[in-house]
Amino acid sequence: MSLEPVGVASDAHDFLRNLAVVLGVAGLTTVVSQRLRLPVVFGYLLAGMIVGPHVPIPVSVDEGMVRTLSELGVILLMYSLGLEFRLQRVAEIGATAGLAALAETSLMFGLGYAAGGALGWSAIERLFTGAMVAISSTTIVARTFAEQRVHGRLRDVVFGILVVEDLIAITLIALLSAIAGGEGPSAAEVGLTMVRLATFLVVLMGVGLLIVPRLMRHVVRLERAEIAVVTGVGICFAAALVALAFGYSVALGAFIAGALVAESGHGARLEELIAPLRDVFVAIFFVSVGMLIDPRVVLAHWPAVLTLAAVVVGGKAVAVTIGTFLAGSGLRESVRAGLSLAQIGEFSFIIAGVGLATGATRPFLYPVAVAVSAITTLLTPWLVRSADAAARLVDRKLPRPLQTFTALYGSWIERLRATPDDDARSLTRRLVRRLAVDLLLLAGLVVAAAAEMGRFAVLLERWLGLEAPLGRWTVVAVALGAAVPFVYGIAGVSRTLALVLAARALPPVRGLDRAAAPRGALVAALQLAILLAAAVPLVALLQPFLPRVPLVTALLVLGGVLGVAVWRSAGNLQGHARAGAEVIALAFTQHNRATATPGELERTMAQLTTLLPGLGEPEPVRLEAGSVAVGRSLRALDLRGRTGATVLAITRPDAAGGEAIVPRGDEPLAAGDVLALAGTREAVMAARALLEGAAAGVEDDRDDAAPAAVSAAGGAAGVERPAIGG
Repeated sequence: MSLEPVGVASDAHDFLRNLAVVLGVAGLTTVVSQRLRLPVVFGYLLAGMIVGPHVPIPVSVDEGMVRTLSELGVILLMYSLGLEFRLQRVAEIGATAGLAALAETSLMFGLGYAAGGALGWSAIERLFTGAMVAISSTTIVARTFAEQRVHGRLRDVVFGILVVEDLIAITLIALLSAIAGGEGPSAAEVGLTMVRLATFLVVLMGVGLLIVPRLMRHVVRLERAEIAVVTGVGICFAAALVALAFGYSVALGAFIAGALVAESGHGARLEELIAPLRDVFVAIFFVSVGMLIDPRVVLAHWPAVLTLAAVVVGGKAVAVTIGTFLAGSGLRESVRAGLSLAQIGEFSFIIAGVGLATGATRPFLYPVAVAVSAITTLLTPWLVRSADAAARLVDRKLPRPLQTFTALYGSWIERLRATPDDDARSLTRRLVRRLAVDLLLLAGLVVAAAAEMGRFAVLLERWLGLEAPLGRWTVVAVALGAAVPFVYGIAGVSRTLALVLAARALPPVRGLDRAAAPRGALVAALQLAILLAAAVPLVALLQPFLPRVPLVTALLVLGGVLGVAVWRSAGNLQGHARAGAEVIALAFTQHNRATATPGELERTMAQLTTLLPGLGEPEPVRLEAGSVAVGRSLRALDLRGRTGATVLAITRPDAAGGEAIVPRGDEPLAAGDVLALAGTREAVMAARALLEGAAAGVEDDRDDAAPAAVSAAGGAAGVERPAIGG
């Protein structure tokens, strides 16, 4: 006879039944999905629809209980991600992730707000829509990357962006809660929210660094796996509880806990131990999402669902790609990051839930958000899988000057980051502060003019006898005139800041300045990056206060002017790259490269780097007889599209001492050829690995690979002119 109270036993049995139904149905649907070669996530979502309340199938579970279990899945997943992110790695990718996340969330907020307007929704619903589509899903990306075994720098950059996005999401939730409650998004509210968030992070990480790493090292020394798991998971839930107590996301607290445990040096081992537990609860999370999908609501609002899904996929892919590239990642990595983040997820549900709970939005918005998340979730595995092909396609379709520019830009940013200059850093900080002040004053002017336009129009009518429409136009004219100094200041400071940064990467010299062309291209790109980082958030902030058409027109004009500047500088860089390729090819023929030692090749390249600044740090690679590249052209290899590195010159040894080749893209490579590679360090290493790979051990994609781009500086096949291959 059981000694348990009847109510307790009943609750336990209900919990067991719910868990058995959820996992049993999920197991069946995922097996079917796997057989049909569909993403595993599709099986989880289908299981959620089957056990959910919206599909007439006689299988049901307790929604509240499943949602509670799904929260554990999010916590454990974020904790696992944190275990891979030691604080030093976070700092290394902070600039790239921060810029890309700021650009993406700002642009997506503006696109979501505009889409809500096009669908006829209210102003407050547009704000919630903008916030919903701005934040990608860490859970979905993590699951997709795990299934497709995505590792390396791409994983670091993508999850770095996701962490910054989570911080932005927390701020948005706080602001939208204030707006929905009638308090309004005042400057004081925004500032206070940011200060509170920063204080929470500093205190939690500061205290955690003093305690958690030491504790985990002591536990691991006991050499008992179960003790390590219990302690690690306990730290995870404790940090999540602390974050929840201070009004923040449990996911944020779990991620910080993982990063703190990783500082002990045992993060990888602990991640391996908790992986099975994590996977079970993450599956329940996706089932809980499927339970929220109501086919009737989706059908009733299918135009909104399809519109927002298109905005999410297209907008995020473009915004993340541009932001990541301008922050210094290569084109291939940037395109892959953009396609990896083209979805929305858990934070979007939270944001939609805030609007529903406060009555700020109509009930349909929440299931629309879930439907958009489901569509983009199903697309994510396919987008990640096709990202390599998409990156190669983008590289092929770029004009030749831009191919050269994209191949070298990352190496300039690497050099900028590696150049210590305290005076320049101090000047950079001062310029950034001036830029921030001008932006804040301009935003304040616009908001004040929009908010007080009616009052000013009444005063002008009373004082000057102007009719109301004329009075409003007068207010607009005065505000535009007052904004001119701030706009001029923003443009001037951004130009000065770009010049300072470019001079650090490619220092000017007296006399013949061989780095003038690449420095000009870098200045144009940096100014574009700075103004986009400033203008896109400003436009997103001011969108509710200004007419949409003039605002979008102004942004397009700004982008067009900066795009023309980048194009012209890329053309100048093209000539510099051609001349450099010829010099490198001639230098390689000064003696027989077949007998040259690797040290001699590297010394030659070092001398050429000094003589030809701005072409990265060319690295020589000699092709051996068994290389996969032998007998194939650069076009067939698609070296730049697959790795991001470009070939500046080729030397082919012969009886006369060597033949110099400035690559066009169609020459078949031969054993003994020495290729001068340029690009970021990671791109050059990837290209070296590809070129040195044995033919039997590297997949041969001659038949199914799209034709590679003609060399970045060359023309079509058969055109005899200097070019950069790749």
